[in-house]
Amino acid sequence: MRVVIADDTALLRQGLSRLLTDAGVEVAGEAGDADELLALVETERPDVAVVDIRMPPSHTDEGLRAALKLRHDHPATGVLVFSQYIETRYTARLLAAAGGGAGGVGYLLKDRVADVSEFADALTRVGAGGTALDPEVVSQLMSASPRPRGLTALTPREREVLALMAEGRSNAGIAAALTITDGAVEKHVAGIFDKFGLPPAEGDNRRVLAVLRHLRS
Repeated sequence: MRVVIADDTALLRQGLSRLLTDAGVEVAGEAGDADELLALVETERPDVAVVDIRMPPSHTDEGLRAALKLRHDHPATGVLVFSQYIETRYTARLLAAAGGGAGGVGYLLKDRVADVSEFADALTRVGAGGTALDPEVVSQLMSASPRPRGLTALTPREREVLALMAEGRSNAGIAAALTITDGAVEKHVAGIFDKFGLPPAEGDNRRVLAVLRHLRS
């Protein structure tokens, strides 16, 4: 897997690059601002771009706006937002732009990533077209976004399962988190697909579509 890293702090870029390289991830390049990021992705065509939110010149939302442009111009490249901050407005737009290519979408908080293997696992899911969202990001998006059609039909347990799906957890991971059986999780997931009107599809595409339908604004 090939990734590029965009962050305005050189020490963080270099440190993350070294950690990922040691974990077996190929770092194709680093960028210090949004323009460098866009040029780097155009040249390197990585599997995933790791993007901070606040970058030069204004240090407000340049990273997220660059991520949105990446989703439009390079839909096969996954985008993993890695930041100290949660920005629900642009994040909802980023999720709404997903699902049209091979690349997935993730949003992790810097102070909540426990180890490199966890981060590498999130990169793998995003690169494969899935989602990797921090639970706090999911919670704020759920609070900020109106409920899409079909969500009101879900049971409380189905909503719990869907929120864990948004974090990128497997059925086994969901079962462990909720202390229920794998079979029960499969039943809830099937119910979610049915209520959202999602027909059978290859791979995990329905999981991604269900998550996006849940979190879109």
